[in-house]
Amino acid sequence: MPYQNYLSNYAKSFNWAGFFLSKETYLKCSALYDFCRIVDNIADDDNPIDYKINEFKKFENNFNTKNFEDPVIKNMWKLIDEFNISLKIVHDLFIGINSDIKESVKLNTKKDLLIYSYRVAGTVGLMMAKILKVKKKNSLKSAIDLGIAMQLTNISRDVTEDLNNGRSYIDESFEEIKSTIKLADNFYENSFYSIKDIPLRFRFSILVARRIYRKIGYKILNKRNLENYKKSGKIYVSNFEKVLETILSFFDLIRLFLINKNNDNIQHNHFLINEEIDLNERI
Repeated sequence: MPYQNYLSNYAKSFNWAGFFLSKETYLKCSALYDFCRIVDNIADDDNPIDYKINEFKKFENNFNTKNFEDPVIKNMWKLIDEFNISLKIVHDLFIGINSDIKESVKLNTKKDLLIYSYRVAGTVGLMMAKILKVKKKNSLKSAIDLGIAMQLTNISRDVTEDLNNGRSYIDESFEEIKSTIKLADNFYENSFYSIKDIPLRFRFSILVARRIYRKIGYKILNKRNLENYKKSGKIYVSNFEKVLETILSFFDLIRLFLINKNNDNIQHNHFLINEEIDLNERI
């Protein structure tokens, strides 16, 4: 499996939740994260744009031609074959990452924001759900929702940092940040009931990851204004808070056992995304 554990180095919240997975499943999730992190790093590294464009094209070509000399690409293809992951999902991810390899990035509409969030994170949620053996189509759509929710949380947290790097996903106003967190909350809610369709041995890990990431949004709201938000720097969930959210996740697990709500009746907020991308072809 992966030669380097990017999951433990870059994704502290996910890695904490991964503690509750079996070793075999954790390694497969880590292989997926390695792949996504490496391509994302190409866009985010402090290199000239022309260099990043060439590196991205090289990596994409190595993936498409199955260059198994790269262990990350080899492991990703193993996941694709084992879990029947559509190549359209991977190519959506590539399109999303490639859209960041510019001198400046500006999203102008809610549709732009949701499509971008699907491409760079909803795709990851969908692929992760397939690794966790989720089968129902509506539950796979909810996995997309969780990925989108987490990306909207990231965007809300990193507004100032992104602007300094020439990226404007949302405006630098606290009202806009609050609105984006509220939008993320809608996607978090839609993701909850589908977790009941995840095999029991994986369910708790997803509940923990969902709670910890959602906590970031609540901490942002507690800043109350843009001045406090900018002074706080990058907002993280402390280890103590992670323990607390993990404990609260047990109550979420009990709630899942008790609810009778049919996930098939959930109305997903995908109509703007589906205007450009047919999600049914991906799941």
